[in-house]
Amino acid sequence: MEASALIALATSLAVGLAAGFCMHRSDFCLAGAFRDLFLFRDARRLRALVLLVTVSAVLFEAARVTGVLPYYPFPWFAPPALVNLIGGCLFGIGMVLAGGCVVGVLYKLGGGSLPAGLAILGLLAGSALYAEIHPWWSRLAKTSAWHDRAVTLPQLTGLAPGWWVAGVALLGGWCCWHWQRQGAWRRPAQRAEGYLPLWVTALVLAGLGLLSVLGTGMPMGVTTSYAKVAAFLERLVAPGHVAQTAYFATQPIRYTLPCGGPQLVGGGGPALDVVALIQFPLIAGIVLGALVSAVSLGEFHPRWRLSWGQAGVVFAGGVIMALGSRMTPGCNVWHLLGGLPLLSMQSLLFLAGMLPGAWLGGRLLLRLHGN
Repeated sequence: MEASALIALATSLAVGLAAGFCMHRSDFCLAGAFRDLFLFRDARRLRALVLLVTVSAVLFEAARVTGVLPYYPFPWFAPPALVNLIGGCLFGIGMVLAGGCVVGVLYKLGGGSLPAGLAILGLLAGSALYAEIHPWWSRLAKTSAWHDRAVTLPQLTGLAPGWWVAGVALLGGWCCWHWQRQGAWRRPAQRAEGYLPLWVTALVLAGLGLLSVLGTGMPMGVTTSYAKVAAFLERLVAPGHVAQTAYFATQPIRYTLPCGGPQLVGGGGPALDVVALIQFPLIAGIVLGALVSAVSLGEFHPRWRLSWGQAGVVFAGGVIMALGSRMTPGCNVWHLLGGLPLLSMQSLLFLAGMLPGAWLGGRLLLRLHGN
C-alpha cells in the first residue's frame, strides 16, 4: 500500500476514534440538534452545531489562505440542483424516525444501543433500493441543476471566500457570545460522571474535520460506504444483477490523496477503492471510540427497548434516510461539517430541505407513537 494511502487510512481511523468517543461522552447527535428543537424546544445541540460550523469555516479558510488545504471545494461537491433540496427533506424525515443520523447511529451502536443497529440495517436496505432508481434520479439531477460550474457561493458571486467566511464568523461568533452571556454553555445539572460539554465536542469535531481534510482530502462522510456494504451483500445472492446495476458500476470520485500517489477512483460499488479506504476506517473508529467510552464508564449494556411497531419505524427511518443521502447526495455530516463551512450551495439546499424534513419527521413520530 502506498504511504499516502496508509496516512489517509490512519487519519480516518484516528478521526473516527476521537469523534465516536467525544460524541458518546456528550451525546452529541446531529439529528438530535433538529429533533430536540422541533419536539422539545431544546436548542442545546443546535447551539453546539452553530459553534461547530462557525469554527470549521474559520479553520478551512485559514488552511486555504495558508496553502495547506488540499482542495477547494472538496472532491465530490458539485453545482446545486433541486434534488439537493428534495434529498435533504427526505433525510430530515428519516433521521428523526431512525433516532439518529448516519453517524449518530454508529456511536449509539458502539454505546450498546441495539435499535441503532436496526437503523443501520435500514440504511443498507435503503442504499440498495436507491441503486435501482439511480438512472432515473441522475437524469432528474441533471435537468434540475441550477448552475453549470459554480459550487460555492464565493464562486457564484465572484467575492473572495474570506469575505463570506468573515460574515459567517461574525454572525456565528455573535450568537455564541450571546449564548455565553445567557449561560447557555453551562454544564446541565445532574449529568453523569464523564460527561463532556457539548461545546467541547463541537470544538473537537471542528478540529477533526480539518484533520480529515488534510489527511484524506475530504471531510467526514460515511453514507457511500453503506451503499458499498449493501452491494457486497447483494452480490452474494444476485451477482449478475449487481454487475448490471448502473449505480454500482459508476466511479464518480477521482482524485489524488493529499500526500501524493496515483489518481484514485471510487464509488458505491462492491470494490475496495478510495471510498472504502477513507470511510471504512472512519466508521470502525466511530463505533470503537464510542465502545471505549461506554466500557470505561461502565455503561456498556446492550439493550433493546422498542416494541415491534417502534422497531418498524426505526427501520423505515433508516431506509428513508439512506434514500435521502443518495438523492442529495451526501449526509448531514458531509454537508453540515464539510460543505456548509465552505458555503457549498449543495449543502445550503440540503439544509433548507432538512429543516422542514426534521419538523415533519417529528410530527410523524408523535402521530405514530400516539401522542
